[in-house]
Amino acid sequence: MLPNGKVSPCIEVVEACGEWFVRMVEEDQEVTRSFELESFALAFAEGQRIRLGLAEFKRL
Repeated sequence: MLPNGKVSPCIEVVEACGEWFVRMVEEDQEVTRSFELESFALAFAEGQRIRLGLAEFKRL
């Protein structure tokens, strides 16, 4: 958490029940997108990582 009480931006990728999920947290928003293919989820996560200016995303 940042000093102003907001959450640090992050991107997380996780597989569950045969689906891939990308969770994006930024400022006061949390959005989760689901994908059938791992490659699509990773490509989406990478694009969001670049958009947010993050060094990396987490694979859980």
